[in-house]
Amino acid sequence: MRIDIHLPKRLALAAAFGAALLCSCCVGRPAQGVLIPITERADGTSQVAVLAATTRARSTTDPGEMFSGERADAVSYASIVVSIPPDSAREIGKIQWPTSSQGDPKQNFVTVSANFIEGPAFIAAIAASAKPVHKGKVLIFVHGFNNRFDDAVYRLAQIVHDSRAPALPILFTWPSRGQVKLGAYTYDRESANYSRDALEDLLDSLNRNSNVTEINLLAHSMGNWVTLEALRSRYIRPARITDKVKNVMLVAPDVDVDVFRTQIRRMGMQRPRFFLFVSQDDNALALSKTIWGGEPRLGEVDPSQDPYRAEFARDRIEVFDLTALKKTGDNAHDRAFSDITSVVGMLKQRLSAGQQIIDSEPGLAGGL
Repeated sequence: MRIDIHLPKRLALAAAFGAALLCSCCVGRPAQGVLIPITERADGTSQVAVLAATTRARSTTDPGEMFSGERADAVSYASIVVSIPPDSAREIGKIQWPTSSQGDPKQNFVTVSANFIEGPAFIAAIAASAKPVHKGKVLIFVHGFNNRFDDAVYRLAQIVHDSRAPALPILFTWPSRGQVKLGAYTYDRESANYSRDALEDLLDSLNRNSNVTEINLLAHSMGNWVTLEALRSRYIRPARITDKVKNVMLVAPDVDVDVFRTQIRRMGMQRPRFFLFVSQDDNALALSKTIWGGEPRLGEVDPSQDPYRAEFARDRIEVFDLTALKKTGDNAHDRAFSDITSVVGMLKQRLSAGQQIIDSEPGLAGGL
């Protein structure tokens, strides 16, 4: 009989993993999906329409989830409308999950409509909304680890609603199991790898679309890996057409620092503007660092210290250190979405004014 002397260490790591990430993503969400539309309406609510492209397989067990955490052979599409309660009844930056299958639109995020659509209908929906409604601007959100399909839909709806960003929201969602387990973490990472080509194809499709004039990318946690790999692949092509990707926002990236250096280098200086959001108190990334052999994760570095300070300046990467925004009971891994002065504030102040994201607000860059 073979005795695994590393088993206690692995068990301890798994326990620490669960404890660290239990409050890092999607806490309070119902056990079942919430994408079954309700008919009840309430005064003062807002509606956000989200288009989704996904490499997930359709759910066969939970109609409220629509898509599961399993991998599909081809990309699928969906159109969802989310109702958000009045600002007076909610905390800005938070998703107020329904406590029952129906939910209360006066108090909760609820689903108004949810439809599977085909590729041509997805393109038609972009044409109908991108240019006439959003002046040709598109915002693609790529979620991170431990996200079900409905998690990602509601998070994007929250970001768009709170920022009031005049951009068509498109969710790119890859097959995350939506579970807080060490095995789920490794599965999710491989699912991210699995989905790189699909995101690249989506970017190419939007780039060719005459109704789209500007593409903005917002990636969170492990979703940064998918995003950076798709961009790297596009920018090393021998003959690349003029790119509409203008701004890339990397939030709490669960990416090896050395790997990021090589990705940025291969993209060259004609790449889009990069904006990096970091927190040194991000426990989820600290644990990821342990899992990956002690190598620092991009989202936890101190941008005021070299070599990072010099490298970010050289590569023209604008950095927002959110560590000083720490509040009692908050979650550093999601801080950029909940604090109005960070990502949500950037989208609101810049894109809403019709400006390019060029420089930061005073006090945000480097160290808050």
